[in-house]
Amino acid sequence: MNYRDYISSDHRIMLGKPVLKGTRLSVELILRKLGEGASMEDLANMYPDIRKESIQAVLQYAAELVANEESLEAA
Repeated sequence: MNYRDYISSDHRIMLGKPVLKGTRLSVELILRKLGEGASMEDLANMYPDIRKESIQAVLQYAAELVANEESLEAA
């Protein structure tokens, strides 16, 4: 799976934040919901237009971003 098939960024939509293609659902929103404990099934019930593959693409996108970040230093 290539997350680029499911996620896009356009300055005219949500000020360029990455969103699920064809929606105004941001990657950030999906990640926050998952972080709050929502399951893929919960998300599918909340947002009937998204598919499991879209949610997996969000996770893949986030992993790619983290992989390219510098490590956090202990404060």
